[in-house]
Amino acid sequence: MRRSNLLRVGFEFVLLMLLLLAAGVAAHASSEDAVWPESSGTQVATDGKLVIDASHMDQGYVMCCVSAPTKHGLKVRVTFNGAQLTYDLDNAGDYEVFPLQLGSGKYEFSLFENVKGSKYSAQGKVVLSAKLSDENAAFLVPNQYVNYVRTTNAVLKSDELATQGDVYNAVLDFMRDEFAYDFVRAKTIPAGTLPEIEECFDNRAGVCQDLSAIMVCMLRVQGIPARLMIGYADKYYHAWTVALVDGKEVFCDPTHEIGCLDAKNYTTERFY
Repeated sequence: MRRSNLLRVGFEFVLLMLLLLAAGVAAHASSEDAVWPESSGTQVATDGKLVIDASHMDQGYVMCCVSAPTKHGLKVRVTFNGAQLTYDLDNAGDYEVFPLQLGSGKYEFSLFENVKGSKYSAQGKVVLSAKLSDENAAFLVPNQYVNYVRTTNAVLKSDELATQGDVYNAVLDFMRDEFAYDFVRAKTIPAGTLPEIEECFDNRAGVCQDLSAIMVCMLRVQGIPARLMIGYADKYYHAWTVALVDGKEVFCDPTHEIGCLDAKNYTTERFY
């Protein structure tokens, strides 16, 4: 083959590789490809006042609601292989996302309604067998603890950062550079308050669970499975993150990254 032809073929090959690379970056540069939960109604289970849309169990979540609005407080207890997680449930009858973060297997969902003081009565139980498409599927969708929608500002910012290619480090650098620990919120936040992504993102400040939820949100919508971890950092009740990056679990404590905690030992209590 003549030298000119070799050069032309080589140039065309390099150009093709660059175009494929650009296409790959573009494919990961938008939250449009993220998993957005929905209650499709193709598989619905009910018992008593408990309603569960299990249409997308393979994607790591179900949608739960109460069959009719009530003035009473509601809780859902999720049991899996002896482990139990308890959530509040909206009493207006709107669907909420419940993650299947413990993997494939049999999940038992039990609804309880507050009747007086601290007393609750059982109002329904549904047992479902979940077979996830991937054991990390639950860590790619929003839920009560990592709560976001398409228009959440953290989601929109993640799209901007994703254009840099290295999404994980771009998000981490953004957290380090832009966020502060909210000491006032830490002193005044009521017990049991869920992470607040939108408000704390806009304020560029939050407590450990807010900072961790923001980071997890920004990674999930760009296709990186990430867990919001809750437990203890040394003696402090705390929240941090674990992400699956290039097949490896990567630990990150956003509170530590912004210089507000230097713990040695982390003990996991639960994760979402």
